[in-house]
Amino acid sequence: MSAINEVAKGGSEDVPRAIQTVLEALDKLKFGAIQLTVHEGRLVQVDVTERHRYPN
Repeated sequence: MSAINEVAKGGSEDVPRAIQTVLEALDKLKFGAIQLTVHEGRLVQVDVTERHRYPN
């Protein structure tokens, strides 16, 4: 289990839910992008785009 995964799944009340969401997305993603949407200085949305790569 990675350090990111330990923080994300630890359920610690010190880590806000939005940060847990970003950490979980980072842990699961191999290829792709994570887009964070911020309104008035607050994270309001996390979009994950996953890419699948197939060998030639």
